Amino acid sequence: MTGDVVVVARETETHPSSKPRSADASDVVVWLIPSNGARPASIPLTTPEQRPRIVQRNKTFEPHVIAVEVGTEVDFPNKDPFFHNIFSLFDGKRFDLGLYEAGTTRTVRFDRPGVSYLFCNIHPEMSAVVVAVETRYFAVSDRSGHLVMHDVPDGRYELHVWYERSLPQDLRTLARTVVISDSDRSLDLIHVVENPNFTSAHKNKYGQDYVPPPPSTYLSR
Repeated sequence: MTGDVVVVARETETHPSSKPRSADASDVVVWLIPSNGARPASIPLTTPEQRPRIVQRNKTFEPHVIAVEVGTEVDFPNKDPFFHNIFSLFDGKRFDLGLYEAGTTRTVRFDRPGVSYLFCNIHPEMSAVVVAVETRYFAVSDRSGHLVMHDVPDGRYELHVWYERSLPQDLRTLARTVVISDSDRSLDLIHVVENPNFTSAHKNKYGQDYVPPPPSTYLSR
């Protein structure tokens, strides 16, 4: 049988005595890899209407986190009335889209598994993440921590979890084998531990601190 798999991912704190950061449990990525190693054939998302996108608007990436299957192309449209320069120099896909103006779109193919942290070389407050996985069974949680993976066949899978504010070693402890069957399509509650020292601070694409541009230039609008 094939059907939807429901998961609940809930944030917890590293220190039980500390207060919760917020009630927002969004942006937890969960994916299932068949234990037999088989990777189902997927239909490439080739047209702009089909492809996932991360929009640049109001000096923000929307959405902040997406998950895609390896080989997927992602569009990066610039909806701001000024230039952006999107780059990623980390574990996943390494790229630099250069300066591109309002109303234009650049596209990147995420052709290897991994986590790509995205930033703008002009606006330090901008950040986003693309998680590329070698399976089509994945989803990203909403604010309540719920997520649904569609059209998952019965079988045995390796479950994996990623969350931006967690330490890699904590995420590795969440990996486990799960069995999906017609009678059981809800996975156990996933407790995601947040790193109390997490920071979104980062350098520009040259490994240097951001320098605010002069107010009179178009880059600062």
